[in-house]
Amino acid sequence: MDQRQIAKQMIEFGQAAFNSAFDANTMFQDQIERVTSTMLDQSTWLPSESRKAIDSWVSTYRTSRSNFKKYVDDSYKQAQEFFAG
Repeated sequence: MDQRQIAKQMIEFGQAAFNSAFDANTMFQDQIERVTSTMLDQSTWLPSESRKAIDSWVSTYRTSRSNFKKYVDDSYKQAQEFFAG
């Protein structure tokens, strides 16, 4: 087995490990978001401005998380293309 093949397998393993960890983290964060949303819906004392700020924060977080995943996927793709030769 040549070095390129070994490097390619290492990159594929790293990508698979990252995807698994990212998906698990995403599921956890989505669950926490649902619980928090339910709690905020039941909190009558919370001003609507605060709820809007929290919703904005969640939206920004989702966008940033998607962008991060895209950047990492693009990096893995570039590494795979480099070792594909």
